[in-house]
Amino acid sequence: MLRLLVTVVAGSYLTLRRQSISMVIIVIIHGERTPAHSTFPEGSHVTGFQPTPEQVQLRELAAQVAREVYAPHAAEWDLHRTALPDIEVKRLAELGFLGIVFPEEYGGQGGTLYDALIVIEELAKECRPAAFQVFEANVGPIRVIQFFGTEEQRRRYIPAVTRGEVTMAIGISEPDAGSAATDIRTMARREGDEFVITGAKRWISNGGHADHYLVYCRLTDEPGAKGIGAIIVPADTPGFSTGAPERLMGFRGIPSADLYFDEVRVPAENLVIAPGGFRRLFGVFSIERLGNATMSLAIGQASLDRAVAYVQEREQFGRPLIDFQNVQMTLASMATQVEAARLLIQRAALNAGSELPASYEVSLAKCFANEMGKQVSDWSMQLHGGNGYSEEYGIERLHRDAHGWAIAGGTPAIQRVRIASELTGRRFNQRPREGAG
Repeated sequence: MLRLLVTVVAGSYLTLRRQSISMVIIVIIHGERTPAHSTFPEGSHVTGFQPTPEQVQLRELAAQVAREVYAPHAAEWDLHRTALPDIEVKRLAELGFLGIVFPEEYGGQGGTLYDALIVIEELAKECRPAAFQVFEANVGPIRVIQFFGTEEQRRRYIPAVTRGEVTMAIGISEPDAGSAATDIRTMARREGDEFVITGAKRWISNGGHADHYLVYCRLTDEPGAKGIGAIIVPADTPGFSTGAPERLMGFRGIPSADLYFDEVRVPAENLVIAPGGFRRLFGVFSIERLGNATMSLAIGQASLDRAVAYVQEREQFGRPLIDFQNVQMTLASMATQVEAARLLIQRAALNAGSELPASYEVSLAKCFANEMGKQVSDWSMQLHGGNGYSEEYGIERLHRDAHGWAIAGGTPAIQRVRIASELTGRRFNQRPREGAG
């Protein structure tokens, strides 16, 4: 396995944030010093705001790590449905990528949400399994603990996540509760100083691989969202088990499995959100949705970049593909959609800073980026012709993953309902009225 040591003049990403524009990032690969450089053409990615010098350097660093370390293994991990090896999770931790958004007092780097999205995007262009680990650590369930957990929970879990010692997945969906998340039936009853959990979860990313789960469950018999809260469940708790790994169209290096709870007993101190806190849970879930949108953005950008290179090299009828006007129009449409998605994501992330993003801005970004990722990767496949349908070029892998990110975290259809709700100030009940039908 390729070993990569990254030094950023005196140390880590934290040092990077504190240094001036004159700082030089040096990536040491097998003893050779290679200055990090941007993969973007000059003049591209003009997005209406000026990134800080540290953010520019952070993007360059993440892009080089993605190219040098993860790109060579991405196709193989996809083919064999291999989860990111533990040694690679540790590598991401050593780079400081697993703790970007967390305060220094909890072992983090004190960065912003946008800083984390920069790294997620660059890694996801080459290898979604690697990006997913940064995703889970910076925009996943551990953020619920950061915002609403007890101080003891923060000090117990956040530093361990940033060091790559603990992985935490989120358990929301169930066999009969997908988009209708308030239909969950997994129950946690209080018995003395413990909660006893029974039920099952479905479509759990990192299921069977994570060592801790933040489980959304029903804590009272109150209907709908009123009785729902969240509890931390360690994977080694008696009575907890996982199903067989899912064999999905995409996400092949991202484990997914059902979770089963058979009288699982956990300490009462593992309660993170009490009954009635469902709205707060989904407030933090907006962060994850913005990470989800960034995964789609990365897929769209990678699809566009590969198409731009391919149509200038590939010849048909004695001339490069780029000479055909239809190809030019397609590239322009691809670029327009990618940049529009980027702007929506940036607005939501930059307005959020280190706090929770606005639900309306997140839903707009996720809905558009998810649809963009599917469309742009499909256009890229068409521009590649038969080669686009081959595993050799990696375009079909991008397209498969694009469809996965459009489902995870709330489909575009659900985001449209949320957008309409925010626009009108009304809540739309999707359930049939009593007596109807």
